[in-house]
Amino acid sequence: MGVIIKGGTAVTAEQSFKADVYCEDGRIAQVGLDLDTPTGAEVVDAGGQFVMPGGIDPHTHMQLPFMGTVASEDFYTGTAAGLAGGTTCIIDFVIPAPQTSLLSAFHQWREWAQKSVSDYAFHVAVTWWDDSVHQDMGTLVQEHGVNSFKHFMAYKGAIMADDEVLVNSFTRAWELGALPTVHAENGELVWQLQRKLMESGITGPEGHPQSRPPEVEGEAANRAIRIAQALKTPVYLVHVSAKESLGEVIRARNEGQRVFGEVLAGHLLVDDSVYLNTDFDTAAAHVMSPPFRPKGHQEALWRGLQSGNLQTTATDHCCFCADQKAMGKDDFTKIPNGTGGVENRMEVLWHAGVNTGKLTMNEFVRVTSTNAAQIFNMYPRKGSISVGADADLVIWDPEASKTISAKTHHQNVDYNIFEGMTVRGTASHTISQGKVVFKDGELFVERGAGRYIERPPFAPYFDAIAKVRDQNPPVFVER
Repeated sequence: MGVIIKGGTAVTAEQSFKADVYCEDGRIAQVGLDLDTPTGAEVVDAGGQFVMPGGIDPHTHMQLPFMGTVASEDFYTGTAAGLAGGTTCIIDFVIPAPQTSLLSAFHQWREWAQKSVSDYAFHVAVTWWDDSVHQDMGTLVQEHGVNSFKHFMAYKGAIMADDEVLVNSFTRAWELGALPTVHAENGELVWQLQRKLMESGITGPEGHPQSRPPEVEGEAANRAIRIAQALKTPVYLVHVSAKESLGEVIRARNEGQRVFGEVLAGHLLVDDSVYLNTDFDTAAAHVMSPPFRPKGHQEALWRGLQSGNLQTTATDHCCFCADQKAMGKDDFTKIPNGTGGVENRMEVLWHAGVNTGKLTMNEFVRVTSTNAAQIFNMYPRKGSISVGADADLVIWDPEASKTISAKTHHQNVDYNIFEGMTVRGTASHTISQGKVVFKDGELFVERGAGRYIERPPFAPYFDAIAKVRDQNPPVFVER
């Protein structure tokens, strides 16, 4: 049985137009005015509302083993919460421990993700290097539809990738037509600052942002971008949170370098005053890396999004409850890093972006869905309203309002970083694979309905620039 959405205004990254949308067999079958209603089709009245491509969150961590515990949100609860907010696809992260096979870690994450209720894909982190990693990267790209690899420049003594790993992995990614992505923080500097703060008696959550000042991010962003420049490969910076790192992205893009930037909804709306809360649980709930920044950085990030220097919005959704955060009660370096947001990303960005005039509706679609689909090679299957595309859609009521609270959200965590924020503009219906899975506040999800989405490598782009690289190849010096 199909689903037909009647009477709405379709909003894409390119245009807005009155249209009905008919979905059948999980795909968009027709888009047009006054479509006939097929026999037996479910009719969804979208009068006075907007019909948009379902959101894509390109940065989540469901069920992540991290810092001695495991994230409270698994692939079932996390993808369900995403659907409740209009996000129909996530790109999660496979993070192998050092000396662990990338391929075996990938299969482990695939097993965990079988309970997903919406579609998902994976980035795979490179946390160490030898010939087996080189080989596994090739297998992942050529046989398993992975076209992006993550590099943590932070977390010394755990998953930090040093410059040697970056150079080797960036080079291999370029050969394969894959995109390197980077968590840009100078891990050595963070480690040294953490030790210094602990020795001086600063042990609470307020020490977290002090150990990771904006300069830590700016230096690492510059280094990653310059390494990519020397190797003539594109690079994608996750969770750009500070003016310093944004400045490096802008500089490189102005010089013609292929650099992409992602910003988190939280970093656009929350500042570092949260770490001064005298209630440990509240302050610790906001501990994530990079941390929330002083006022002023948010304005710069909005300008980066408006100008197109930041292309995607994400959440870095990685939830830990109060009892897990309490592991760092007397040592902020042991507070598990992570916050939530997959359910609220689109509504807070609409409220703070579209309702204020910072973003147009079409720009909203671009930064919440279409750009991610294009950058990570899922377009037009995802991120579009076109015949043949996946029927992943959100029907948006611009006049509906709600107050965000941990008491009412669907996320499996006991706090919400947007707690108490009243937003105008929310999802009234979410459609995944052509089925209504969220309607008027109620979820209708099926455990295991989510599909793994393979993403092909970027061969056409890399073929096009190969001549440029060959004419001016990077120079490697044998040691």
